[in-house]
Amino acid sequence: MAADEEDETGEVRRPSGKKTAKKTSSVRAGNRESESETERAARRVSAPRAMRYAAEQLKELLGRAPDSVSSVQPTENGWQADVEVLELERVPGTTSVMATYRVVLDKEGELVAYERTRRYTRGQIDRR
Repeated sequence: MAADEEDETGEVRRPSGKKTAKKTSSVRAGNRESESETERAARRVSAPRAMRYAAEQLKELLGRAPDSVSSVQPTENGWQADVEVLELERVPGTTSVMATYRVVLDKEGELVAYERTRRYTRGQIDRR
């Protein structure tokens, strides 16, 4: 089944393939209408769910498992998260190359954009 397709039970699969949601619709004057844009826009996933979605979707794009989510914050249009990823494993581990990716999600938790904002060695401490 392709992403965002409805199956025989009326459920719609999320692009990650892990989450399902009931398709909501209403019947008015014999016509089937999907939920309104304002109803959909009003829903916002929780911060913990946004963190999971950011990590899952970035893993799907990069082919590497995220190490951690170092920040998540709400924005006007959804969520923004910083995700730490191991880019190059070295011995000793403190010399491994890490990267921070900024991930932008819409209100429903779908990835809209991402960019690598920083590369550093695992043992590096930020100067402040």
